[in-house]
Formats: sequence, structure tokens, C-alpha cells
Amino acid sequence: MSCSIPVTLTIAGSDCSAGAGIQADLKTFQHFHVHGLTAVTCVVSETANQVRAIHPVPVAIVRDQISLMLQSFPVAVAKTGMLYSAAHIAAVAELLWDHPQVQIVVDPVMIASTGASLLEDDALAAYCDQLLPLAQLITPNLPEAEALLGESIADEAAMERAAQHLSEKFQAAILLKGGHLDGPDCVDLLAMGGTIHRFTAARIPVAGSHGTGCTLSAAIAAALAQGQTLPMAIGTAKEYLGKTLRRSYSLRGGGGDTVHALDQGTTFSKNEA
Repeated sequence: MSCSIPVTLTIAGSDCSAGAGIQADLKTFQHFHVHGLTAVTCVVSETANQVRAIHPVPVAIVRDQISLMLQSFPVAVAKTGMLYSAAHIAAVAELLWDHPQVQIVVDPVMIASTGASLLEDDALAAYCDQLLPLAQLITPNLPEAEALLGESIADEAAMERAAQHLSEKFQAAILLKGGHLDGPDCVDLLAMGGTIHRFTAARIPVAGSHGTGCTLSAAIAAALAQGQTLPMAIGTAKEYLGKTLRRSYSLRGGGGDTVHALDQGTTFSKNEA
């Protein structure tokens, strides 16, 4: 029996602690009632507090995963996370180029919340030259935007200039995430078609931010797959991320940092976590 459930594809790394990467994306897709497909680019030994090892999946296997999913399913939106190397980025870009009907959300993952590098040195140029120009939406945080621009972003005025510059450079909508700036609120800026949209939310005090970028971009992808406009999808995703942060929890033995993307229907005693 066939059905019309929207289909999304995440192309990203595997986080064994399940707070980020493929695992966070699938939790998010499940929440939004879309069918999530995966193409694993790297296997990462990590927790919220450390990245201990990165094992890249051979590029040929990454290509085959993506190719098979695009051939076999009506993928509405593909989102990318950790791609790691120039060769991986080139392969992803080549395959997505042949499927213009698929909307592309690029989360340009470069640095883990622990500060560990998640991108090889020569891969930034591949992002800029091959993948980012294919995207409908790019979702950098401030350090990632600084790397893409080669300049610092010190305040909201600089954020606005940077978002507009990146949008013009890559001919894509840019959601520049401002969580790294100090202040009681987190302000994200969407530059789209020469217009700036602001998304402001009170800063939520949590133990860590492991997986927030993955969760947000996956939620945007899911909302787009359901037919929402881009500004609406971002608003939906921001609301969802806020709920996951407010319901975040820490597990004994897990390093004490926060785990995200808990299903909203789940209840438990935090003393038992």
C-alpha cells in the first residue's frame, strides 16, 4: 500500500552518543512525521564533551547510498551535515546537481561544540565552489560564516551584512545563527531575496549545545517537505528547537552535557535521568 508521507534525506555523520548527526536528524524527522532516509558520510566516536575519532566512509559508498535513495524514493528535501572532506563534498554536489527537483538545505558543519574540527582543511573551497551554490538554504553559525567570509562577525549589524553578503555570493537563502553572540536573546537572521527576516528567542540556559544545529536544520527540512514556505519552516523549526532545549536532560555517565531532540510526548523525572 503506497502513501504520501513526505520524504527527506539526511547526508551526514553518525554520532554514537545520538545527540547530533544522523541520529538527531532521524529523531527530528520522526517528530515531524516525515520519512527520513540516510546516507552516512563518517562514523564518529564522540560524546557531547569530546570527539575521539572520525572514520570517513569511503566516497564510493557515500555515492551509492545517495544514488540509491534518490532513485528509489520521491525525496522532497535533502539536508547535509558533516561531510568532512573535499572528495565527499564533490560527490554529494555531483549527485544533487542531477536532481534539481530536490530542495537542498546545507548545514556547513565545520567545528564541533567541543571545538574539534569536523572538516578537512582543503574542504572549505569545495563547499564554496560546488555545494553551496546548489542550496536553497544554508544555515551557518557565526564561526562557520566567518570561515566562509574570511572576516569576523562581532555584532548583529555585522551579522546582517554577513548574511546579505553570503546570500548574494551563493545565490541562496542564508539563515545566520547568532547563538554565539552574548546577550539574553538569540537572534537568527534569514537573508532571502534582498530581505532580512529576524527570528528572536530568549536564550535557554542548558548544559550544552551538542546537536542544536543538526536538529534545527533537520526540522527546517522536514517543514519544507510538508510544503511550508521557508520563513514559516524556520519559525516552525525554531519553535521545535526551543521545546527540545527546554525539555533537555543529562544522563549519568554521559558526560553531563545536554541531549537534544527528546520526543515531546515523553515524560520522566529528571532525577531519574
